[in-house]
Amino acid sequence: MTTVQIALPDDVFSTMHKSPGEVADEMRVAAATIWYAKGLISQGQGAEIAGMSRADFMQTLSDAGVSPFQETLDEVQESLRRG
Repeated sequence: MTTVQIALPDDVFSTMHKSPGEVADEMRVAAATIWYAKGLISQGQGAEIAGMSRADFMQTLSDAGVSPFQETLDEVQESLRRG
């Protein structure tokens, strides 16, 4: 696994009332959610990045208002027509 480091202002942690580890965890979940919503990663990849089970990641997506389905309604209907 590769480690990525970013610099954040020190006051971010006090403003959010969170430790650097808690902020890092939230950033991983946020990134996974955004990347999944954009169709860049799968649910499994998102769950791995977020550090949670696939079921928990699906709940996180739902809580964020992101559909767990990456196919559009038209794509699903076309797939059903093709059998």
